[in-house]
Amino acid sequence: MRAWEHSRFQSAGNGGLMRIAAVWLRGFQGEELNRESALVTALTHADPRCVFASVFFTALLGRLAAGQPFQAAAEESLQVMDASDARSVLLDAGLFGVDTRAAFGAFKATERQARADVRRAARAGLSGQVRSQSGYVLDTLQAALAHAQAGTWLGCVEPAVLLGDDSDTVACVVGALCGARGLTSPELEVPEHLLPELRLGHSWPGWQRDWACTEHFPELLA
Repeated sequence: MRAWEHSRFQSAGNGGLMRIAAVWLRGFQGEELNRESALVTALTHADPRCVFASVFFTALLGRLAAGQPFQAAAEESLQVMDASDARSVLLDAGLFGVDTRAAFGAFKATERQARADVRRAARAGLSGQVRSQSGYVLDTLQAALAHAQAGTWLGCVEPAVLLGDDSDTVACVVGALCGARGLTSPELEVPEHLLPELRLGHSWPGWQRDWACTEHFPELLA
């Protein structure tokens, strides 16, 4: 919250959206999913555009995983976002307090416009428009939605990579959408020959650096 305040309430980067699929993967659903999506995003990106983009996105992942068509799933997920009282969630969790009253006021003053901005970016992406692949959360959301409607995993991910700019984050968000779609559409699964022997990266109790992701991540997630 204080970092957002120091940006004069302008900072709306895509880092929260990039990692928010983890909340859905963890198994949260419904109101719990909305709540955790808002909270986990606001840990680093408290702008309401970031928070509402994540609430929309995790709702969308659940609907795509259930086999809903992309457009219909997105429209339902926008309704979920519109009904989300993210400000109250952040207040109840203590992220708004005496020392962040200015942030609370800024969130309250801009949340209606933020929802409208997310809707606009989402619908532009659904129509296939890519405005930019910058680090701005709504540019990332729009581009990811535009790319992720292709018929194959490579057809979704490759355009995000080739357009450059913040392509690693955009491709990450596209990959989450492909993963959700791939649960009911085998053609969206990652081609086996493209799976390198990725390692988990850190050693913590129960989590060893030399473990292969493809072998151990499902167990860790469970």
